Amino acid sequence: MVENPFENIKKLLSKQIPKDLVRKIPDKWEKTGDILTIRLPKRLKRYEKEIGEKYAIVLNCKTVLNNIGGISGTYRKPNVEVIYGSKDTETIHKENGIKYKLDPQKIMFSSGNMDERLRMANISNTKEIVVDLFAGIGYFTIPMAVYSKSKKIYACEINPFSYDYLCTNIVLNDVVSIVEPLKGDNRKISPKNIADRVIMGYFGDTHEFLPTAITCLKNYTGIIHYHNTFPEEAVPDKPLKIFKKIAGQYDRKIKLLNCKHVKTYAPGISHFVLDIQIGEQWKE
Repeated sequence: MVENPFENIKKLLSKQIPKDLVRKIPDKWEKTGDILTIRLPKRLKRYEKEIGEKYAIVLNCKTVLNNIGGISGTYRKPNVEVIYGSKDTETIHKENGIKYKLDPQKIMFSSGNMDERLRMANISNTKEIVVDLFAGIGYFTIPMAVYSKSKKIYACEINPFSYDYLCTNIVLNDVVSIVEPLKGDNRKISPKNIADRVIMGYFGDTHEFLPTAITCLKNYTGIIHYHNTFPEEAVPDKPLKIFKKIAGQYDRKIKLLNCKHVKTYAPGISHFVLDIQIGEQWKE
């Protein structure tokens, strides 16, 4: 019988730290390549090195990071610190045959979005031109280029760290002929009147970028993948109301193709993605 990794970690730590504190160690973690991120309660701070070591041994990681404050700033930088192992935290994370090179100290990577990355991989086709307004390190762009083999994907990214990794990952996954990276604010650099499909893989003030997404579409017509967080009872009515209002400014109507729960964000609030078709012919 294979022992549960978490139980193994607890067993090893019970020999080094007080048993009442062993019960406080986190049973969830984020493994990105060979870098592990956990969130330690403050009471465990004095034992962080011992704890990090055991997680690294059991989960086969070169470095363990402690998440000390979520993400912050325009570039959504993770607030983490090395508690065990190498300070060189650059790694290659492999998922669904895709290689993502990144540094989890500088760039966030969520395993909770894996199903959406898998879905987006096959949603396009060889005839489509796609604009990814928030490409990051290529979360959606790279799988789409590899598996859908879109005609062209314009990948916009404002974060200089993410942009550099995006360029690296385009080469790493051999999609240079498909993906064109664009550095800067998507409201200024995104191509206009060209796309069949636009990806808005970002949440926060996403609605403020809807005019940019619509103007990327050919003749304001196509499909937009709209991400944001909403109270669960407000979906899909609230985002559709927002979308309908902005689309109306371009004399376009909308049609909901799909509404998908990505992951829980906070009690009663979740990250959703809505696939919305926009054009002249759709009924309200």
